[in-house]
Amino acid sequence: MTRGRRNEPTRARLVRASREVLERGGYAGASVLAIARRAGVSAGALYRHFPSKAELIVEVLRTASEGELAEMNAAASEADTFMGRLEAVVATYARRALRNRRLAWALVYEPVDPLVDAERLAYRRSYCRSMAALLRQGIAAGELPNENPDLMAAALVGVISETLVGPLSPIGGDTASDAEIIASLLRICRRSVGVRDVPTLRRVRTRSTRARTT
Repeated sequence: MTRGRRNEPTRARLVRASREVLERGGYAGASVLAIARRAGVSAGALYRHFPSKAELIVEVLRTASEGELAEMNAAASEADTFMGRLEAVVATYARRALRNRRLAWALVYEPVDPLVDAERLAYRRSYCRSMAALLRQGIAAGELPNENPDLMAAALVGVISETLVGPLSPIGGDTASDAEIIASLLRICRRSVGVRDVPTLRRVRTRSTRARTT
């Protein structure tokens, strides 16, 4: 263990160690003993801070979720249009998940204790609320059809989550590159909210017009 880690408060050290163990072996491999060893403490010290493994993983999930939402909001704030903000949010989420597949799988998809699953649902609701607020901007700007933004947000979050199941799965056979996965996901999301791929259509029409005039 490094000197900097030894100087960390024990609770923070345990959360950090739990995340690192999850990154390597997923939820199934994140035993209390493995986490305690990674943190450089005894199992008894772990239980003094967290009554159970599930409550420790809930803290990891909560910390990670807050970080993800902050990253997505920061990415959205740099875009000037609704569509730019939506694509920034989706691409940021997907890119970060694909960059750390094992952790993303453990925190979002892997079978877990009911307590951890309840925290997942809380994060999903937060994600849906954030997405609904963004969709309301698109509706107000006339860039989206006037549908129920809460239902649209739930549907869109579902699309994103299900689209990434295969690429993130430890046993998945997806051979597409990260860039291809993100590009496909963005197209799917645009169409899901009722936005047509206008730039592509314009390029096709331009090429067709040039072909007829030559």
